[in-house]
Amino acid sequence: MEPAPYSGLTPDRMLDALAAVGLRPDGRLLALGSYENRVYQMGMEEGPPVVAKFYRPERWSDAQILEEHAFAAELAAREIPVVAPLAMDGRTLHAFEGFRFAVFPRRGGRPPELEDAKVLEWIGRFVGRIHAVGATLPFRTRPALDLESHGIEPRAWLVASGLIPADLRDAWETATALALEGVRRSYERAGGVKSIRLHGDCHGGNVLWTAEGEMRGPHFVDLDDARAGPAVQDLWMLLSGDRAAMTRQLMDVLEGYEDFSEFDPRELALVEALRTLRLIHYSAWIARRWDDPAFPAAFPWFGTQRYWQDRILEMREQIAAMDEEPLHVD
Repeated sequence: MEPAPYSGLTPDRMLDALAAVGLRPDGRLLALGSYENRVYQMGMEEGPPVVAKFYRPERWSDAQILEEHAFAAELAAREIPVVAPLAMDGRTLHAFEGFRFAVFPRRGGRPPELEDAKVLEWIGRFVGRIHAVGATLPFRTRPALDLESHGIEPRAWLVASGLIPADLRDAWETATALALEGVRRSYERAGGVKSIRLHGDCHGGNVLWTAEGEMRGPHFVDLDDARAGPAVQDLWMLLSGDRAAMTRQLMDVLEGYEDFSEFDPRELALVEALRTLRLIHYSAWIARRWDDPAFPAAFPWFGTQRYWQDRILEMREQIAAMDEEPLHVD
């Protein structure tokens, strides 16, 4: 990937891009939190602001982005509160001077209160509806979330990168190798679980809560990481705390989820395995984006001796967690 992939994405270019698809921006720009893509709220001369997402070059193919858009539109058509891109001249993906972008309606909200049982149940109902739709068809171009894509490949990339300090390399390689063996055992314990279309990154930051009005309740944003995988991937990131707390939260989520989708309890064997894969993938993700100036600014601690020491400890904790009995719900 070329350095500073967004260096040419100036405010004028963004305004011109929206004008090229028939919108009339008024020059007001507000950067929204996103490292992978560049996302801006943009004021309009008439009507409410919109949100423009400029996609990171070379990450997804056009076909993969359009499949994400089609999934979002399919969910929205079923009255599931997912923020889908706007179609202009029959298209949702646009290109302007080397940048691909999509335009979304603005949907405000705050992070949900994930300690509230009723909130978790409400979110669970909509995740269940997302999965009921996601199970009807496969993705054709978007990849799967699995051991290879989120564990073996990013680990191999980090080993070859030379970024891990020499005095910690053996310990990190040993810990991650043992952790991936734990992931394999977890998948074997779960058996042949079903793979469906997922949101893929269903944490509290991608679920916005509106307290009043027609949109009251949760709505789901940012399907940029939509992939195929086990249903529990969209559930475990809603859980936090110790084992007892996560069990209570999971029961609250499933109380709503199972109104619309049947949950296979064997997938609970994958919770810590999926967490392990996410942790390995996350380190490689930051490392691969280091030439983007936004990343050193956002993650100044990355690559330090302390960072890799903490990752080794993290992997050892995950090895132990995967050897424990999975969460259990009645």
